[in-house]
Amino acid sequence: MPLVNDMTYAVIGAGPSGLAAARNLQRVGIAWVGYELAAGVGGLWDIDGPRSTVYESAHLISSKRTTEFAEHPMADEVADYPSHRELLAYFRDFADRFDLTAGFTFGAEVVAAAPRPGGGGGWTVTVEVDGVRTEHQHAGVLLCNGTLSEPSVPTFAGSFDGEVLHTSAYKSPTTFTGKRVLIIGAGNSGCDIAVDAVHHAASVDLSVRRGYYFVPKYLFGKPADTLNQGKPLPPRIKQAIDTRVLKLFTGDPVRFGFPQPDYKIYESHPIVNTLVLHHLGHGDLRVRPDVRRLAGSEVEFTDGSRSPYDVVVLATGYHLHYPFVDPALLQWKGRGSAPDLYLNIFTQADPDLFVLGMIEASGIGWQGRYEQAELVASYLRARRDDPAAARELEQRAAGPRPDLSGGYHYLGIERMSYYVNKDAYRSAVRAEIKGLTS
Repeated sequence: MPLVNDMTYAVIGAGPSGLAAARNLQRVGIAWVGYELAAGVGGLWDIDGPRSTVYESAHLISSKRTTEFAEHPMADEVADYPSHRELLAYFRDFADRFDLTAGFTFGAEVVAAAPRPGGGGGWTVTVEVDGVRTEHQHAGVLLCNGTLSEPSVPTFAGSFDGEVLHTSAYKSPTTFTGKRVLIIGAGNSGCDIAVDAVHHAASVDLSVRRGYYFVPKYLFGKPADTLNQGKPLPPRIKQAIDTRVLKLFTGDPVRFGFPQPDYKIYESHPIVNTLVLHHLGHGDLRVRPDVRRLAGSEVEFTDGSRSPYDVVVLATGYHLHYPFVDPALLQWKGRGSAPDLYLNIFTQADPDLFVLGMIEASGIGWQGRYEQAELVASYLRARRDDPAAARELEQRAAGPRPDLSGGYHYLGIERMSYYVNKDAYRSAVRAEIKGLTS
C-alpha cells in the first residue's frame, strides 16, 4: 500500500460531492486541488454551466431539511423546496464559508486521469484550460463529477420529421409554445417538464411503459419527507402503510391512464410530483403507451395508435459517466451496470482512487454524500496515522459486498444499479468512519 505523501489529492467536480470532498480533506489536513469545468462551484445546479441539466423551473424534489449539509443548514427563509437559483447561492455560500473556492481551478476539463506507471503510487491528471492541456501530479483522485450529465438517448425504429431533444437540453417551456409535444418517460424530470409544457403547448402527451408511484410534496401540512424520520420501519410494513396513505392523498394513477405498477413502492425511485395528476384530471395531458416507432410527422405506439407531434422530448435519464478513467480501475463493465465498488466508493484496483456521489437513494440528501467524503478523508488520515485501522477497512473492501438494500427489492434497471437504502447505507458508512476514528 503506498504511503500518503505530501502531494495533493485531485478533486474532480465542484458540485455537492466535490465540495463535500474538499471540505473533509481540509478538516483532516490533507492537501487537495480541485478541477471544475464550469465557471464556479455548484455543479449541475449552475444553470449556466456547460454541462448543467437543470431547467428554469427546477426545484429540489426533497425538502431542504432532509437534503442540506448538517454543518451548513439552509436559512429559515429559504423555501421548503428551493429553486436551482437558491441552491446555487447555497453552495457558493458553503464554499466561501470554508474557504474552498480558491482551491478549485475553474473552466478546467479533466480529459484523463491515470496511475503513474511503475507501481510506485501517484496519479497523473491531464487538464485542459482554454484549449491548453497540462499534466498535474497528484497522490490520488476523488471522482465527484456527478451522475446526471451524460444523457441516455434511446434509439427508435423509423424517423421523425420534427424536433427531438433530451431533457438535458431543455431550459424553458416557451420552446413548446403552440406545439404538439410528446414526452417519452414519466420520471421526475419528465413530469416536471410536462407540467411546464401544458401552459404553453398546443397539446402534451406522456408516453410510459411502466406504472409509477406519485408522492405529494406535502402531507399533513409538512414536507412529506420530514415525516417518519425516526427508526425505519421494516420494508413490508412501510410499503403497505405508505401505499395506503398515497391512495388516500393522490388516488389511483391507473384511473388517469398509467399502467398498474408491477413492483412495490420504493423498489424504484418515486415521482415527487402530483401536479401531473392534477393536469391529467383537467384534460391538459394524456398518457400514451410505449413508443413502437417514429413515422415521419407521427409517432406510433405499442397499442397500434398513432398521433402527430412537433416535438419529442426524451425524458430517458442518464448514464454514469467517468470518461477520463479506465473503466477497469473502477471494476466497471460499462453502461447498464455500475462500478463494483465497496460502499459505492472504494475500488480494489487502486487504493488512491475514490468515487463520491455515485449513490441514488430516497431521502439520502447531500449529507449522505458528505459522509462518503468523511469516510474517504478518515481512511486517508488513518493510512497516515493508524495504518492498522486502514488495513482493516481494505480487507473488508476486498471481501463480499454488504447488503445496502435495506430489504427492498430494487428494479433491475440501470439507474437502480447504484441505488441504496438510505438507512442501511448511512449506517454502514458511519460504522466505517467510527472504526477509523475511534
